[in-house]
Amino acid sequence: MDVTTSRQMKIAYIGGGSKAWAWKLMSDLATDPDIAGEVLLYDIDFEAAQRNEKIGNGIEAQNFRYKAVQSLKDALTGADFVVISILPGTLQDMMSDVHTPEEYGIYQSVGDSTGPGGILRAMRTIPMYVEIAQAIEKYAPRAWVINYTNPMSMCTDTLYRVFPKIKAFGCCHEVFGTQKLMVSMLDEMCGYKNVSRQEIRVNVKGINHFTWIDAASYKGMDLFPLYLEFAKKHRDGIDNHDFGEDDSCRMYSFKQQVKFDLFLRYGLVAAAGDRHLAEFCPGSWYLKDPETVKSWGFGITPVSERIKEYHKRLEKSDALIQGTRKFQMDVSGEEGVAQMKAIMGLSELVTNVNMPNRGQIANIPLGRVVETNAHFSSDKVVPVIAGDLPGVPHAMTMRVSDNYDVVVTSCLKGEFEGCLRAFQNDPLVTISPDKAEELFFKMVNNTKKYLGQYK
Repeated sequence: MDVTTSRQMKIAYIGGGSKAWAWKLMSDLATDPDIAGEVLLYDIDFEAAQRNEKIGNGIEAQNFRYKAVQSLKDALTGADFVVISILPGTLQDMMSDVHTPEEYGIYQSVGDSTGPGGILRAMRTIPMYVEIAQAIEKYAPRAWVINYTNPMSMCTDTLYRVFPKIKAFGCCHEVFGTQKLMVSMLDEMCGYKNVSRQEIRVNVKGINHFTWIDAASYKGMDLFPLYLEFAKKHRDGIDNHDFGEDDSCRMYSFKQQVKFDLFLRYGLVAAAGDRHLAEFCPGSWYLKDPETVKSWGFGITPVSERIKEYHKRLEKSDALIQGTRKFQMDVSGEEGVAQMKAIMGLSELVTNVNMPNRGQIANIPLGRVVETNAHFSSDKVVPVIAGDLPGVPHAMTMRVSDNYDVVVTSCLKGEFEGCLRAFQNDPLVTISPDKAEELFFKMVNNTKKYLGQYK
């Protein structure tokens, strides 16, 4: 590749020791001939960042160089783009987030965005995001910031509250999965072959992981009548996976039953995967107990499996550094690089992002982080007017959005009180307020290493 003909950029990667998202970015950058530059890798685990430096620089025939740095200042100074992808705390802390509530009969399929786990994760994450936002304001105030960390809504909200002039948006691929489902629908119901996800035009509105689609089309064809037929046909789910006897195999799999059920109730397409959607609904609906979960065709993601996956990635990292394994340059399907290119003026793009509400959803309070489409062009990301959220989907969304607002406000003040009240009001917390308070402080105690600033 000829670097001289490629547009140069400087990317600061916060969480640069990542063994998942960082590798996806490396692959996407390496396979795009139009851009070149430098990626500064910052991580509180400097050794992990150094390992990724070696892996990144070992990728053949690419236009980017990687460098591990030891401070936010070194990473951010002169950056055009900032990518944030961090694990707040450890997987052991996530073990408490997901599984301690089970002692009280509360089940979570993911536990990183809402529910008891999402709130505790937010309490660990928000102080970190305060520091990151302050550093961006000081060292890279004109950079575009791409957030991948969950809880997405609360992380993005924190960035804007600390640095109101920040140019930030949050990215999530859940809507892409629904577009791919509609591609499968067109194949199955109409025999249409070779349809790309990007050809499915959707109007997106809601909050991250609880996003709704009220219009979808393919080459001008309204897809909602077809989707109604499709949902009725598959109301018992689409079984594309052989789970066998081991329920741990269900970790990330689902049969679309929750998605179809919500559509048949409300007439809107729920755009996330079932594992996420279930957590935004009353706990008695889809997550009442393990048997109920199984009957809806998805599973509870055990953190023990995430830990196993982490150790597998460590082994992969060793092999990549030692040269016994070659870096696989597969296009990830994420849109971070496409978004950067559009902002650089190399293209234009319309896709879903998370940004503060400036009127794109009229019946959600201004300033709340919402997920809608946005138009990307030279140094601009402009949210697309999506319209109101109707009826019960609006009511369900507002309950969680209100809780998010309380949690972020309380975390910024370093107070337990608001976080506890939001915890008690969460749709999954079906126990008494007293029991909820007991659970809350048990989870706080389990992760107190990261919560010393709260009172």
